[in-house]
Amino acid sequence: MMTMKRNGFAPSVNPDLATIGALVGEPARAAMLLALFDNTALPASELAYRGGASPQAASAHLRRLVEGGLLAVTASGRQRLYRLATRDVARAIETLLAIAAPPRVVALGQSVRLQRLRDARVCYDHLAGRLGVALTDTLVSRGALRASGPEFGVTPIGERFFGRLGIDVDALRQRRRTMARPCIDWTERRSHLAGSLGMALCNCLLVNRWIVRHATDRSVRLTDGGRRALARLFGVAAPTAAATASAPPAVGAG
Repeated sequence: MMTMKRNGFAPSVNPDLATIGALVGEPARAAMLLALFDNTALPASELAYRGGASPQAASAHLRRLVEGGLLAVTASGRQRLYRLATRDVARAIETLLAIAAPPRVVALGQSVRLQRLRDARVCYDHLAGRLGVALTDTLVSRGALRASGPEFGVTPIGERFFGRLGIDVDALRQRRRTMARPCIDWTERRSHLAGSLGMALCNCLLVNRWIVRHATDRSVRLTDGGRRALARLFGVAAPTAAATASAPPAVGAG
């Protein structure tokens, strides 16, 4: 059977990676995607600011991201709120961050923001940065987690430990989502805990106000109660002095 050709080449049978690459590859759109990488929903005006774009340009960028399946949009009163379309989009961004070149620091404010992100941040729905890596290392070294191929296995020790935190490991196993997996941290180049267990652990820290979100980026900081709780439960202190120093106002734990 003769193969139809276009411009001298056989038609591709591969997924359309080029279109996704073009969507992510525009700096303003990349900044908008990263602004939503803490699993929040933001209006177009805020995303225009985060992306350094005019309202008109931001509207065009957001329309392309929605049409390309990377963002979802919902109505909230008179506002339209945007968020990452699926968890698969977040995982793809995680992977790209792990291989992307680090930012070139040219200003003091940029250095301060980068330090906050390195200390502790939310990676879509789980904890990352030095704090996330430190907690994961402790869970492995104490036998609560064990390496199991591309995933983490939760041991009986781990089930008891997470149970004390109010996390039902058996219930997490029933979900269709991967329960516990390593996620390469883009600042530390080591693994932190992701999957539904990583999400549950991050939620536990937020609900107990052991960590609080920063108002303008996806960094989090340890509270005084958080320092005491993590020292008691994990034997982990703040990763750096910056993680517990005075910080700009934080938003609530929800």
